[in-house]
Amino acid sequence: MSLTYTQRLERIEVRNAEFQFWRARKTVAVEGWSFDGQPIAVGEAWPHKNPPIGFTADVTVPEGWPLADTYLYLNLGGESLLSITAADGSTKRYGLDPYHREFLAPSQSFSLQAQSVPRLPFGEPVRAPKLERSELFWIDRSVDRMWLLMRQIAEALRVLEGHDVVPYLLDAAEQAFYAIDWPSATADYVARTAPAVMQQKIWQLPELKANPEGLTDVQRAKLDQAYDALIARLSELRERFPPQGKVALTGHAHIDLCWLWPYDETRRKMRRTFHTALSIMETSKDFRFNQSTAHYYWQLEEDDPELLGKIVDRAKDGQWETLGGMWIEPDTNMPTGESLTRQVLYGQRYFEKRFGTRHSVCWLPDCFGFAGALPQLLKQGGMKSFFTIKVNWSESNHIPNDLFWWEGLDGSRVLAHSFDNPMEGYNGFVRPDCITPTWKNYRQKDRHDTTLLCVGYGDGGGGPSPEMVVREEQLRVFPAIPEARWMRVHDFFEDAHTMAKTMPVSVWKGEIYLELHRATLTTQSAIKKLHRKAERSLITAETLASLGHLLGAAQPRSLEPEWRVVLKNEFHDILPGSSIAEVYVDAKTELEQVLEDGATAQKAAIDAILAQLPDGDDGAVLVINPTLSPRPIRLTVKDDSIAADGMVPALGVSVLPASALAPKAGLKATDRMLENDILKVTLADDGSIASIIHKPSGREAVEGGANRLFAYTADKPRNWDAWDVEEDYGQKAEELSGFDSIELVENTAHVASICIKRSFRDSTIVQTLSLAANARRLDIFTEIDWHERRVMLRTENGVAVSANRATCEVAYGVVERPTHSNTSWDEAMFEAPAHRFIDLSEPGFGVALLNDAKYGHSARGNVLGLSLLRSPIYPDPMADEGYQSFTYALMPHEGPWYEGQVREEADDLNQPLIAVPVTAKAVGEYCPLKASGLDVTLSAIKPAEDGDGLIVRVYEPAGRRGGFQLTPTNGWAVSGALSILEEPMEADAASLKPFEVKSWRLSKST
Repeated sequence: MSLTYTQRLERIEVRNAEFQFWRARKTVAVEGWSFDGQPIAVGEAWPHKNPPIGFTADVTVPEGWPLADTYLYLNLGGESLLSITAADGSTKRYGLDPYHREFLAPSQSFSLQAQSVPRLPFGEPVRAPKLERSELFWIDRSVDRMWLLMRQIAEALRVLEGHDVVPYLLDAAEQAFYAIDWPSATADYVARTAPAVMQQKIWQLPELKANPEGLTDVQRAKLDQAYDALIARLSELRERFPPQGKVALTGHAHIDLCWLWPYDETRRKMRRTFHTALSIMETSKDFRFNQSTAHYYWQLEEDDPELLGKIVDRAKDGQWETLGGMWIEPDTNMPTGESLTRQVLYGQRYFEKRFGTRHSVCWLPDCFGFAGALPQLLKQGGMKSFFTIKVNWSESNHIPNDLFWWEGLDGSRVLAHSFDNPMEGYNGFVRPDCITPTWKNYRQKDRHDTTLLCVGYGDGGGGPSPEMVVREEQLRVFPAIPEARWMRVHDFFEDAHTMAKTMPVSVWKGEIYLELHRATLTTQSAIKKLHRKAERSLITAETLASLGHLLGAAQPRSLEPEWRVVLKNEFHDILPGSSIAEVYVDAKTELEQVLEDGATAQKAAIDAILAQLPDGDDGAVLVINPTLSPRPIRLTVKDDSIAADGMVPALGVSVLPASALAPKAGLKATDRMLENDILKVTLADDGSIASIIHKPSGREAVEGGANRLFAYTADKPRNWDAWDVEEDYGQKAEELSGFDSIELVENTAHVASICIKRSFRDSTIVQTLSLAANARRLDIFTEIDWHERRVMLRTENGVAVSANRATCEVAYGVVERPTHSNTSWDEAMFEAPAHRFIDLSEPGFGVALLNDAKYGHSARGNVLGLSLLRSPIYPDPMADEGYQSFTYALMPHEGPWYEGQVREEADDLNQPLIAVPVTAKAVGEYCPLKASGLDVTLSAIKPAEDGDGLIVRVYEPAGRRGGFQLTPTNGWAVSGALSILEEPMEADAASLKPFEVKSWRLSKST
């Protein structure tokens, strides 16, 4: 009778399953446990679930058991950091989780301590935790290694179907089985196999022998002979059917800084995972492990300095590879360019300080799209390579290459790699059926003969297991499957760069947009606003302190400690809104503290500036412009709004008299109309905007109604509730037409405002439409008290403009996105990131939609949309619940956006002029730092990291090029061009290219 290939393989797999029941020669229970000092028996429920919980026990290995083959098996009921103290007092620590439960006995007697939490690696609560299992076992290594080898053969057969080696592999496995002499004594056999799934289905098992025998020495010897023969057969087959391709293995443990667990648990996960990785290194010199995130190592300085010291030693040996060069693995869609710069600056500086090295590889496996500014920042930060696998998650279209040059907005390039492992992605395994598909999916085989694969349990940490090391050793003799060896990630990329010098490599230009997880631009919108305010607060505090220093005040202090808090909360599961509620309680507290610290720093800087200004009696208000663009006098002083004629110069410090605060003439208002010399706004009967006339051009800006609010009640994605919004969300929309009330609530010579109150089901929306006397934009201050689930709220704005592409502000520049759905790529971009504005322009005229807190935008036809909030139920059932406020604005303008001063108005909306009432100060205008030439945007003025002077960083925001010069006040000199690491770089210091980021040092010259 001839069986099919599938039937023969299934038979091998069934027979393989029996090995596990003979793996332990002998087993004894470990008793005598205590739970937080109280006795607890194996099988008993935990007395409470308040972590961390301390388990302790003492263990004695039975006489005659060889220590080299004696293991401890533990399942305490959750995740633990396990400490094993040998008889000589030495202690080793390990992570204990569902993937790491076996530990070698260190001595004849030893003690155990475990710090445990009633959770599983992905944060799932263990609802009824108990001390599940605790035993010593004498491993039968002959059984164990044959079991693993046979499993690997079966896995290889699964992915090699149709390959010429298959019949030979089948025969080799079958012959190995025939060479084994299995025990068969009834009592021992039934007891040994009783745990099998098949046996557990039996109505009633017979009474089981308490200590069933294992293999005899003779049987073990035959098993060893069969193993050796099988290895030899595999080696012969490898000669005939050599490996196809190469896979570079790197041990990895993706540890989300926060996600389905709070940060305090991450601190425990780090220690558990890192101890496990170090323990594997003790048994294998070939093993390589990588871990990014400077913040984690910094945290270990406090939590476990001894562990950090061991990691530093292993990093010097080359087994432990620090990676990434960034403070954390951040979201890159929403942080400002300056935040991304600080990620690299503080990350690289930390790695250099602690490990003595900088990194050349940016490691971001799990972010939800990648800003086009990154390649430039990576290059300036010393990183020439970039890794992610997230691009493979796009649902409709895929970047056509997985080894390619990624070219940023400015033209900078880094070599990017992304592997496509269908078996858990960046949490891969050392298995033939993981390695082979990864190689098969690799599309640049003809350019570079190796692809990367990171292996180890992750997201919730854990990392590689000892079995993975043994698997790699066994796979060295396997035929046909790709050659898989441990390798440093840096070495992989160095080899790829060598190839790229002689071989053409494809180029991907611009941002990497992920066609998935679009809702992360909106979910947990209150945290997004806090984050943006925190960024701006620190940038402004540094700017003010630097201006004060230029005027004669003391050198400002570094705000790196405050920045690190902001950077931490940019993690790719915090800022995107994809974490549990506890994470956002912490994020809110931390970011609010940053705002408080930023305000304190700003006040100190203002006081320092005032101390440098001359005394007098005619000054009424100090006004500081913390940007590189002249700004109209639009202020808030003692809760009074002021909109006057006149300008404050770029980086200007002005003491104005009371006469300079007179309102600009021309403001008019009713409860349906707002008008100044630039705009006339008319409301429709339902409270939406019917018309905005731009007086300088005579153009109508609205077509089809603006500020129309829609609630989308079909916002129920297939999966990834907090992450995703489906393309059909618009199929079920309820417009919030009409209103509960509308009234003119402010009508001064400076500002006029109309307040509109609306209700939607159990929620209320209050909007105040405001027009300042000198305003070029209409502000819409929005307050929401939200009590709906799985509903998304958006504003839609029809504008009287026709254009194929909309301009969206992003980190360090802009990108253009389609307003149509001509291709599948265009269609997929129905929700996309933008920072402070999105603009639609035709020759001579355009309309911009600005905001101070939002990121999810759309541009379809002539409609500019902004996602205001959404309310998923997983993983936070109360996301976006309750009160929040923000402002968005509509701004018609002449010419393209950069000539119409859209960016300048976005600056003003997000960072108003600093205004402080003064007495006993003389009227005057001071510009301690002037810029000339190309119109650029200030990124930062900050104290230099080495303490010598100030660093000024600017960027070209619109895609233009030209000369540029900084002129500081007398007594200061300007350096040549610097990188974001504040080091000299080869660049023309007197000009800027499109979207270029450039820094200079200001030093005292006298």
